[in-house]
Amino acid sequence: MSGPDNQAEPVREAVRAYAARQPQLVAATAGWVTLIRTLLDDAGIDYLSVTGRTKSVASFSAKANRTQDGRPLYADPLREVTDQIGVRVITYVHSDVAAVAELLDDELTIIDDRDLGEETARSGRFGYASRHLLVRTNGGEEHPELAGELASIQVRTVLQHAWAEFEHDIRYKGNVPEDAAADLDRRFTLAAGLIELADREFATIRERIQAAAPGSTAEADADHIVGQELATFLAGHYSDAGWSHTDHYDWIASLLTELGIDTIDDLDDLLTSVDADAVIRRMGYRYPAGAVRRLDDALLAIFGEQYVTLEGNSHRVPLLRARLEKLTTPEG
Repeated sequence: MSGPDNQAEPVREAVRAYAARQPQLVAATAGWVTLIRTLLDDAGIDYLSVTGRTKSVASFSAKANRTQDGRPLYADPLREVTDQIGVRVITYVHSDVAAVAELLDDELTIIDDRDLGEETARSGRFGYASRHLLVRTNGGEEHPELAGELASIQVRTVLQHAWAEFEHDIRYKGNVPEDAAADLDRRFTLAAGLIELADREFATIRERIQAAAPGSTAEADADHIVGQELATFLAGHYSDAGWSHTDHYDWIASLLTELGIDTIDDLDDLLTSVDADAVIRRMGYRYPAGAVRRLDDALLAIFGEQYVTLEGNSHRVPLLRARLEKLTTPEG
């Protein structure tokens, strides 16, 4: 017996099983979002947002019921539908998409990695561009709630995201006459090409600003270092580093205040005592570490355990101690 009812029963069972475990997946999704944000923040990589979604039961059912040539597309939907947990990382420029992917490859186990923008370009077209990674944790005891839970991670620039969301919204909601479909496709292709050009221009703008940044700034009116002042200084001091998340400049400025470092001149003098090349070797960055991360490591190298135990670092003591061990272990 292999009629339609017999073929549909495994799918119905999978949907029932998915509905039962979906609340667990919702909690795991929140855990994945927190983990990805923590990794990006610790690396100092600039990003706009990190969001997550758990596949709804209705969406899972629709995907599990897909067929190809009259046969079920998924023999085991619970295992083969791999986007049950989705995380989306939005960056500002394309180079940060690559940095995020390198970081995830360093910290997680990559099961699949597809650069859909590159695939589109190889075919000589413009269109959907996004980096899609299927990941799991490396095991161990750090994230027990995520053990065995795969996450499908999309990484794209804010402009790529805008194009993808608008294109999806229009095609989903729009009632396009058949004789207008070709013109619609042409216009979406044109928009995708302009977005690729705009992404390149944004990257050039950032590179020009970083290259032109002064090594120090005029004395500020405040009695302590403020985030914008620090951002300008770090762009010059670590001219080879990427920009960091905007909020992180204010955050690390507050750590400088805790350390009693109240002026850019004091900070500049302090950093002369750090062998930046040695720090880079010991940390073994596999991705372009952001300016805040570079400063973070320099302060850790100078102050050691005192820096770890600052009030502003209370949320990341284990991470800092692991990094401090790298900095203090003799090079062999």
